[in-house]
Amino acid sequence: MSISDSLPDENPSAEFPNALNEQLRRPRLKVDAPLRMVETAFLASAASLIWFINFYFPLGPVLRIFFPVPIALVYLRWGRRAAWMAAVTSGLLLSVLMGPVRSLLFVMPFAFMGVLLGVTWHRRVPWIVSITLGTLLGTLGVFFRLWLLSVLSGEDLWIYVINQVTELIEWAFLRLQLLTSPSVFLVQIGAVVLIVFNNFIYLFMVHLAAWLLLDRVGNPIPRPPQWVQVLMDYEG
Repeated sequence: MSISDSLPDENPSAEFPNALNEQLRRPRLKVDAPLRMVETAFLASAASLIWFINFYFPLGPVLRIFFPVPIALVYLRWGRRAAWMAAVTSGLLLSVLMGPVRSLLFVMPFAFMGVLLGVTWHRRVPWIVSITLGTLLGTLGVFFRLWLLSVLSGEDLWIYVINQVTELIEWAFLRLQLLTSPSVFLVQIGAVVLIVFNNFIYLFMVHLAAWLLLDRVGNPIPRPPQWVQVLMDYEG
């Protein structure tokens, strides 16, 4: 046997490439697991805190815009499972702090909306698609809130919405000098259209805030339409 045959292999990774790669991956897995847990818990707590502060100290639409953003950020950073965990965790935390009813008012639609926006932003779909899907979910959330509060209060809160919309339509008819009164069907259609329009504007503002914010934390969302970039004078 020659001397060269008895020498150890100078490149052990050539004989054990799989073992070496496995050893290189293990430290990253050990770091990612607690980091994912900490970030998920932190962002779920942030979402709950934003809702909690806005409920007792309302600042208009300022905090409301950020209701779904922390959970959407969890999806962008750690994926679907972590986002659902954040949604459930925020709901449980609010249930302890404010009771199950107010917790449900956050979970539906804002926690679910955070997961939905995370999915659409992760897949880089256009704004019009994610805004439309979010508008549909937000509209369902409004009707869920009306139903839940009506059951708990024993009154039909939809009637209050109809009364407000009736006054608005009558004012519009008066301005247009239309000598007629709106029908019940027209009033109900107007109420639904008003709810959808309000949610559409809300989702647009959420996208605008997320676009400006998440770019700065290293998790950008899809680029807005060109007219939005020109309006904001923003270099995408």
